[in-house]
Amino acid sequence: MSNAPTSKVMQPLPESGGGYDMPRHVAIIMDGKGRWAAARGLPRVEGHRRGVEALRKTVHAAAELGIAVLTIFSFSSENWSRPQSEISDLMALLRRFIRNDLVELHKSNVRVRVIGERDDLGRDIRGLLEEAEELTRANDGLTLVVAFNYGARQEIARAARRLAVEVAQGRLKAEDITPELLARHLDMPDLPDPDVIIRTSGEQRLSNFLLWQAAYSELVFVPLNWPDFDGAALQDAIAEYQRRERRFGGLIAQTGS
Repeated sequence: MSNAPTSKVMQPLPESGGGYDMPRHVAIIMDGKGRWAAARGLPRVEGHRRGVEALRKTVHAAAELGIAVLTIFSFSSENWSRPQSEISDLMALLRRFIRNDLVELHKSNVRVRVIGERDDLGRDIRGLLEEAEELTRANDGLTLVVAFNYGARQEIARAARRLAVEVAQGRLKAEDITPELLARHLDMPDLPDPDVIIRTSGEQRLSNFLLWQAAYSELVFVPLNWPDFDGAALQDAIAEYQRRERRFGGLIAQTGS
């Protein structure tokens, strides 16, 4: 990524009380960009610009830590209700990020994948997302999942519609639908569910993000606004995750993969 940090090598994480391993899949709700800007008397778009810098640092850190999948909530299906000027700024930042950072992501062996509804996106935005996926398709390092025009309820509804079509066509019986079968019809059925979901800015809710996949995810809420998040903050959040005991509904804590 252009302007990617050449910072020191990531320090080892401290021993975790629960002995839990490094998470395979980390998901992040990148919240607080507007509040960061407002606290400094800056326009909201400056918070979004600084948020891109935080994303670069976080992707770099995730790759160094050996995380397999990093999912970011970049633009929700509800965000279209924001002022048109802010949406235009966000789309411009998306274009700039892909144009400026995609080559570096590719060189770093990062694979980019996108979840969310694409049918109602403009041709230029849809083309940029497809370009990012196609260029990096063969990479086998960190998988960066970009949730764009995404809502978890909408994702579950899409999966239900796909199953309904199969039932209507006689290829599936309604009584054969199981949670496992529905999960295979979600946007990224081949990826593991997130071990930990991090939300910045201190807010403590999921906001329609990965609701199905989050069933047994650990939730870590960080008081930092997103533009202040970096590799050290990621390590702190993972250390908090490692102190947890995950039981997945049982009585005995289960360790990671």
